[in-house]
Amino acid sequence: MEDTYVIGGGLIGMLTARELVISGERVTLLERGVLGQESSWAGGGILSPLHPWRYPEPVSALARWSQGYYQGLARDLTANTGIDPEWTQSGLLWLGAEEKAAARAWADSHKSLLEVLDARGIRTCEPAVGVAPDEGLWMPEVAQVRNPRMLQALRAEIGRLGVAVKEGVGVEGFRHRNGVLEGLTTNHGNVAVSRALVAGGAWTGQLLEATGLSLPVKPIRGQMLLFKGPPGMLRRMVMKGDRYVIPRRDGRILVGSTLEDVGFEKMTTQWALEDLRAAAIDIIPGLAELPVEKHWAGLRPGSPTGVPYIGEHPRIQGLFINAGHFRNGVVLGLASARLVADLMLGRPPVLDPAPYHLNG
Repeated sequence: MEDTYVIGGGLIGMLTARELVISGERVTLLERGVLGQESSWAGGGILSPLHPWRYPEPVSALARWSQGYYQGLARDLTANTGIDPEWTQSGLLWLGAEEKAAARAWADSHKSLLEVLDARGIRTCEPAVGVAPDEGLWMPEVAQVRNPRMLQALRAEIGRLGVAVKEGVGVEGFRHRNGVLEGLTTNHGNVAVSRALVAGGAWTGQLLEATGLSLPVKPIRGQMLLFKGPPGMLRRMVMKGDRYVIPRRDGRILVGSTLEDVGFEKMTTQWALEDLRAAAIDIIPGLAELPVEKHWAGLRPGSPTGVPYIGEHPRIQGLFINAGHFRNGVVLGLASARLVADLMLGRPPVLDPAPYHLNG
């Protein structure tokens, strides 16, 4: 049996490698750096788009499928590896209800629980908030995972399942003849391959340029902060405007995030530190008394509408792509991994693949 190659060792790549190997495939995963150290690590882990009613239906379809399976995945990973991804149903509270008509319509059509709260209800839901607006939106079913722990658990799991992981191996090109994939060119030499998946995150578009495919996936920088607080200070994920806070089980609180079109530049900035800290304190005043423990940046795989590209290369048989998840890689990842594995293995797809089709 010939190995199937997965190119990219972030969350999407590892989830897809896992799906392929439990389906009976031999899998080799190539990562140019270290597994899970790019966008996958840098995000917040909210298992929902931040404003789900703003997204096209294909995003909702992937999110809904993933949400039904994430708790079970976290439970299995904990049992198999001893590393708990900390799946937690903390709910998501929006301060302000300017979009309540759109939110209610979306929730009704997707059978999702959404409540409109008054100021008293907001304070009851999350006592740590500052000035409560007259109305807010509350989705109690929204959960989260702790990204770094999820990635650690996935790395241990794919190793346990037999995926051959090769870090420090960067793919530089694809060899194909008569529209059929024949191999990969890497910084460690050529590899004969007849089936491969590109899950290179923000670097996917750049990697595929040499194949003649213009994939509109580009890096969008996001900066985040981490406060070190006492456990229980904040119970809910809370969003105000375009900023949000996420409580972890150990008391740490994440604050995100910026959206910056600055190419492949990952450095942090003072203005973002000040902006995010001020926004966090506005949402949760008690954070003013806590130290900022960490400030970092990651590069999201930006796509025009947030709908990822999932499917076979339009001109190279055997070369598949799973990329462009933008801000929702964690919540869309489980479903997109299953869908692309279905397509690669010729199984009936778990979701209609047409909305994610690659044109070229």
